Amino acid sequence: MSTATVTPDLTESSSVLSASTVFYFLLIPAVLLWYAYWYISRRHMLELAEKIPGPKGYPIIGNALEFLGTSPQIFKNVYSKSYEFGTTVKLWAGPKLLIFLTDPRDVEIILSSHVHIDKAPEYRFFKPWLGDGLLISTGQKWRAHRKLIAPTFHLNVLKSFIDLFNANSREVVQKLKKEIGKEFDCHDYMSEATVEMLLETAMGVSKKTQDQSGYAYAKAVMEMCDILHLRHTKVWLRPDLIFNMTTYAKYQEKLLNTIHSLTRKVIKKKRADFDKGVRGSTAEVPEDAKTKNYEKNVSSKTVVEGLSYGQSAGLKDDLDVDEDVGEKKRMAFLDLMIEASQNGVVINDEEIKEQVDTIMFEGHDTTAAGSSFFLCMMGVHQHIQDKVIEELDGIFGDSDRPATFADTLEMKYLERCLMETLRMYPPVPIIARQINQDIKLASENYTLPAGATVIIGTFKIHRLPSVYPNPDKYDPDNFLPERTANRHYYSFIPFSAGPRSCVGRKYAMLKLKILLSTILRNYRIISDLQEKDFQLQADIILKRAEGFKVRLEPRKPMAKAH
Repeated sequence: MSTATVTPDLTESSSVLSASTVFYFLLIPAVLLWYAYWYISRRHMLELAEKIPGPKGYPIIGNALEFLGTSPQIFKNVYSKSYEFGTTVKLWAGPKLLIFLTDPRDVEIILSSHVHIDKAPEYRFFKPWLGDGLLISTGQKWRAHRKLIAPTFHLNVLKSFIDLFNANSREVVQKLKKEIGKEFDCHDYMSEATVEMLLETAMGVSKKTQDQSGYAYAKAVMEMCDILHLRHTKVWLRPDLIFNMTTYAKYQEKLLNTIHSLTRKVIKKKRADFDKGVRGSTAEVPEDAKTKNYEKNVSSKTVVEGLSYGQSAGLKDDLDVDEDVGEKKRMAFLDLMIEASQNGVVINDEEIKEQVDTIMFEGHDTTAAGSSFFLCMMGVHQHIQDKVIEELDGIFGDSDRPATFADTLEMKYLERCLMETLRMYPPVPIIARQINQDIKLASENYTLPAGATVIIGTFKIHRLPSVYPNPDKYDPDNFLPERTANRHYYSFIPFSAGPRSCVGRKYAMLKLKILLSTILRNYRIISDLQEKDFQLQADIILKRAEGFKVRLEPRKPMAKAH
């Protein structure tokens, strides 16, 4: 009886074992065949990659272990490792070849090219958020939209924003009063301010168009960037099939609803203004922020290039053409987008939404980070802050008047401090491109294989000892004209460079000069932490993991904002 009971179990176990054996017997050669095919099809890439230095990887996963840990740990690890191998370094993220470039001569080959303009495949993670906006799109669509959008950020358009920059900057000063004497995170205020400035200038609507303050939008963007960073660094989250089954996907949907609801409201409001025949910004400017009574006689043909607007001396792009772009094109961003769509020539409604989402993201998060790092550096380096304050007092005296365009041209030392901040802490620490053909490097005898992803390490480029003596020291004199004159164009690229450089570069610099000068005319910044204590994390945007903590001391009273 017991034998009859046991025998079927043994038989069943035997058959299961037999099936497993057959499965593995078939699986192993299948995997080996796949690997052989993969190797043969990529032999050219593998042979060229073999010649490029880099840390030893493991089969299948490559150097994926380098991307384990917290964001600050990953940043510190990859950055320090790069110094072991020179200016050209390879890493394997599983089967994906990443090549890090930091020699300005090699960077120029990539960024100056009209051929190597395709963003890395990882930018597809932005697609649910930004669609095919300027950040992601390529080919003819990118060229047409870039040509349409670039004139909206020319200097003559930006000059019309100065009163709004002043009004919002003065509001920031008022809001900061409650933080006097306390340690607080200045990034919260910078994020809110940069969002609201964008709404009132480039978008041309009142910030009251939002249901909440600009901080609600900015917070959603920051958390969205956290999710995108996870997908970049955690290989298992890259496939959409797996990602969509996680709680991250559900939270992303919630964040995108917050982000896109503001976009929809902005476009709806601007269309309603157009239907009423209203053009330009509908935001109100308080009397004490208006500059018409203070503006000096600056020629309408003034062309301010070079360091004033965030580029290396001598480096030109499509923002550097004749500033007199004509009355029809002398319009702010969203006005021109709506007008173009009504003419039905270049852009449709969905594409407008994508470009608005892109400009809202790129136009606030980078400047919020840059301005926060600037304030922290002023807090750390009191003697440098003293010089900035001395310069501002020389320009404004005891006056409470708003800053004019002419004033911004006189902020030479503040400008050098801002450029030095962008050198040491570039808001976009890396730029990634997909290359579709082999590229011979200028610096060394290496050829980058087609199919690789090129990572341009802006953070490391800006700290090359061969370019910047004592590169880890905060020294605004790095941007004295005599020092910049002989520096390679592509050794300072906080706004990228070439055909895909930041279209809002001039906008960002003018906005930051007015915002930061207004804050420093009213407060002294103090930091209890030194630079060595900064915990940097290079997510999508360079940030401090511990936050941008500073304290304020009042300098002089300012007239109450209306």
